[in-house]
Amino acid sequence: MVVCGDDGLAHRLAGELRGVYREQVTLIVPPAGRSVRQPMAGRARAASAALLDRVVTAVNRGNGGSDDTVAPGERVMEAAEPTETVLAEAGVARAAALALVYDDDETNIRAALTARRLNPRLRLVLRLYNRRLGQHIEELLDQAAELGGGAVAGRGGAGADASTTVLSDADTAAPALVATALVGTSKVVDAEGLLLRAVERRPPGPGEVAHPGLCTLALLSATSNDPAGDEGSEDSGDQGPRLLPDAAAVAAATGRGTVVLEQLSYSGPPLPARRGGPPFASLFSRRLRWSLAGLVAAVIALAVALTVVSQDNPLHATYVTLLDLFAINEPAHHMSTGRQILQLLSMLVGLLLLPVLLAAVLEALGTFRTASALRKPPRGLSGHVVLLGLGKIGTRVLTRLRELHIPVVCVEADPEARGMAAARRLRVPVVVGDVTQEGVLESAKIHRADALLALTSEDTTNLEAVLYARSVRPDLRAVLRLYDDDFAKAVYRTLRTAHPGALTRSRSVTHLAAPAFAGAMMGRQILGAIPVERRVLLFAAVVVDGHPQLEGRTVGEAFRAGAWRVLALDTAARGDAAVADAQGSGLVWNLPDTYVLRAGDRVVLAATRRGLAELLGRRARSAT
Repeated sequence: MVVCGDDGLAHRLAGELRGVYREQVTLIVPPAGRSVRQPMAGRARAASAALLDRVVTAVNRGNGGSDDTVAPGERVMEAAEPTETVLAEAGVARAAALALVYDDDETNIRAALTARRLNPRLRLVLRLYNRRLGQHIEELLDQAAELGGGAVAGRGGAGADASTTVLSDADTAAPALVATALVGTSKVVDAEGLLLRAVERRPPGPGEVAHPGLCTLALLSATSNDPAGDEGSEDSGDQGPRLLPDAAAVAAATGRGTVVLEQLSYSGPPLPARRGGPPFASLFSRRLRWSLAGLVAAVIALAVALTVVSQDNPLHATYVTLLDLFAINEPAHHMSTGRQILQLLSMLVGLLLLPVLLAAVLEALGTFRTASALRKPPRGLSGHVVLLGLGKIGTRVLTRLRELHIPVVCVEADPEARGMAAARRLRVPVVVGDVTQEGVLESAKIHRADALLALTSEDTTNLEAVLYARSVRPDLRAVLRLYDDDFAKAVYRTLRTAHPGALTRSRSVTHLAAPAFAGAMMGRQILGAIPVERRVLLFAAVVVDGHPQLEGRTVGEAFRAGAWRVLALDTAARGDAAVADAQGSGLVWNLPDTYVLRAGDRVVLAATRRGLAELLGRRARSAT
């Protein structure tokens, strides 16, 4: 694996590939002193690279008790730009995947075009901020791979290797930020738009029933709940967590905690029903509606009185009353006194109707004009999420929150921020103002909110907002975005110590985005990874074709304990008319063990590193 970048994401991505997937990594970074705000670990590596000239080979590090016990080394190169010479020296012609995560779109595109020419079978992962341009670049590079002799993943069958994936920090970090705001964890997997999380369950007590969730992913170590014990230590006789156990193992493992898979959902107050336009009741004020009702009643009374006085047809009497009301009827000179009195009363009601109609028109125009304007937080709003910042990250998080039907109140200092249009379209209340000023968070109803997401581009602003919110409501769930990962850890520890009864999470975007980039480098089939103590479970979407372990077998027969397990069937991939789940993701969960996996089926499965390597025909690297 080759990783090229100029900020903390490159170092975090290299660490993810080494620590989670046990891949050999060549990291290309700018010369020392030219990097942009690297984390502490990244700055240390850059200094070491400068001392040892251009190339450093790091020592292998053991990780005893893991799924694959030996982590490969890292090769660090210094280069100002990823030129053809630099990429060739890094071994791109022989590499399996290349990640280009520079902060400049043009640099990433130029290097991707060069790398595709050097190796048509190379798997490319690009970091681009322009999403529309990214779609075109992805199609262009995939087409170049096909013409150059590389099979493109998703088109070339089970053995396909080359592909191009374009990602952005905002899209990859948004699911984890949403999950952290809802349940306080970032251990989530985005499966076809459906957010899944791994939850640790303690051993059930007497009379309690264990909640299995969607499925049981792992049995925790027997010493995992023992403060004096070492998780999975051999001295205790426990061999660590047991991944993907079968039903018999789960039933026999009494007294051990479990890790279950659950669907991430929102259980707070529901959103008000949305309609295509402003509701009719909101077009007119209550006082105006009562005035219109009174005038209608007066017209009906006059029509009834005219029917009685003139012995006329009720329909014709109503018509005559309306003519008198709008002063377009002939004067009743030669008619009875009662008819003349009714005509005068009708004209008087008509005079009263004119200002009421004018007020109705003005109110309706004002309502339609403000329908596209920013809304203010309702008075009785509670249980909502306060989102600070409508920039690139905040806009994506706002969209995901509304997809989960979660009430949100946004706070933004810039009226022209990129997320303002999305807030108007989604009809989300927005408070325009500087969050550091007094009264702004109160306007967002922070004292009745369930969570605070501080996602502005300024670390100090996010920290100040969280500290102020803590003073208003000490038990508020708070999540703040910080650029530097080391700073985020320090803030998290301090806030956790100062407010032990509250849930606080500090997250850097590079920390949240790196797993998605690493999964894309492993192939499009990788959806994500979830750590279980010192081991890792991978989630992948696999087409059944060409896999004898899956094709033609039932779900029960395809399950291999400790290696892989089929979790769901993607109905959209095979064009089936089966009913999708409530989230509309197209995934069918809880498949019966008797369901036969057919060619053309696309399934979502959980697997260990070694199990997925065996299933996909790769060589599993281990020390055994």
